[in-house]
Order: sequence, then C-alpha cells, then structure tokens
Amino acid sequence: MSGPRVAAIQMTTGADVADNLEQAGTLIAEAADRGALVAALPENFAFMGHRDVDKRAVAEPEGAGPIQEFLSGSARRHRLMVIGGTMPIAIPGGDGRVAAASLVFDADGQRVGRYDKIHLFDVDLPSAAETYRESAHVAPGGRVQLLDTPAGRLGMAVCYDIRFPELFRRLSAQGADWFVLPSAFTVPTGEAHWETLLRARAIENLAFVVAPAQSGRHANGRLTYGDTMIVDYWGRVLARRPSGPGCVVAEFDRAAQADARLHFPALRHRTL
Repeated sequence: MSGPRVAAIQMTTGADVADNLEQAGTLIAEAADRGALVAALPENFAFMGHRDVDKRAVAEPEGAGPIQEFLSGSARRHRLMVIGGTMPIAIPGGDGRVAAASLVFDADGQRVGRYDKIHLFDVDLPSAAETYRESAHVAPGGRVQLLDTPAGRLGMAVCYDIRFPELFRRLSAQGADWFVLPSAFTVPTGEAHWETLLRARAIENLAFVVAPAQSGRHANGRLTYGDTMIVDYWGRVLARRPSGPGCVVAEFDRAAQADARLHFPALRHRTL
C-alpha cells in the first residue's frame, strides 16, 4: 500500500527576497508535480542578508506581507501543505528582535501552524574562525508545535533544535509521527554531526525526519552544509540531496511505522 509523499527542498538563499521566493516557488511546483502532499522549505528560505541585522528590516507583521502571501498562495495553487522553513516575523512591543518563525499553510492556503525556533545558535565553532550570535537579532520561542498533516502528526523543530533530544521526546510523547527540521547548518558541524543527529532523532522516536537545508555560499560569504535528507522511523535514509538547490521526495510507509512501534515498543518502555 502506498503512503503519503513528502518533499524536502534545498536552497541557496540570498539577499533578494523576490529572487528567493521565485526559487522556492519553482521547487514547490516540482514537489507538487512529483506527488508530494507536503513540501518543506529550509531555514531562512526567503532571506539571508549581508548582515544578521538585516533580517529586522524584512520582518513581516504576523498575518500580512509578501512572504506570507507567497506561502499561502503556493499552498493553494498547488493543493499541498507548505511548511515555510523559517522567516522573520516582527514581535510587537519587543526590543526589535524578530521571531524565527516556521509557518505552515494547508492546501486551502490557510495558516494552520506556527513554530518559533526555541534554541538559538550562539556559538564559537571549535577549530574554525566562525562565531554566531543568533540571539542578537532573534528572540527565542517558548512553545512546542504539533499539528495534523496528510503525512501524520507533525512535531516541529528548527536547525540547532536537533541537539536537544528532550524537545523531540516531548513531541513524541504528544503523538508525533514525524518531525520537520528546516536548517542552515554550518559546514564544520554539518560534516561532523548532521546525518548522525538526524538519524538518532528518528531512531530514538521511531519517527520520520524531514530536513530541508540551505546549501552553498550565500550573500554574506557564509557557507552552509546542505545534504537535505528524509530519514525513516528506523534510521534509514530514504532520500538526500548533497548540494545545490533542488527537491527530494520520499514516501512514508505509515503501516510499517505502526508495525515497528507495536512490535518494538521502545516508546512505551520510557520511564523518565
């Protein structure tokens, strides 16, 4: 029996929002043509500026703006659910920082979910001259997000969240069948940990993981790792795109997942 098809989109996002949306639109159309019921975009799909502070200038108020209109229109036009990676959403009455918000639109173009990235990337990479302070311009989220999708119950996360297994355990305990993880991993951490972490979160929770990524050199000179991947509940890589813009699609065998959870009941054996 065939199962729902899900697409993960890889991009090399730049500093021009219109150009980025055009690239994303082409890849969403490809996902629809390949039978996907859900298409997930990478972190920062609509904008990666020359400076981190630039995201404040393109931030949209919740519910309005060209990026949100694009997501809604793409979902409605192609009759599939679109997970909008992350985009900057203004926070009324705040300190000027924005939310790194992942917005979800159903096949009617209605927004049905929002997850704001909880864990922010404030690190100095070991053995690399790279320093990141995401919290300088992004305010952390504080709530988990689960929602029903054509591919099962979805638990949402973003990039650096992958290093915090307690988040995925919480989502799993609330019924998540699969996770989405839009990302823009650095090259050093991607080479060291990306695949290992994705497969670990899948195996631990007997859940599918869909990880759309940024890939290549961006307007600010930053390099991102790529390797967009879809992993099944047993840790098997169903599809991947090592580098460059493109789209991968995989089918979720939900019956096999249910059988594995029944006969290998690790999730029911949790005591903590």
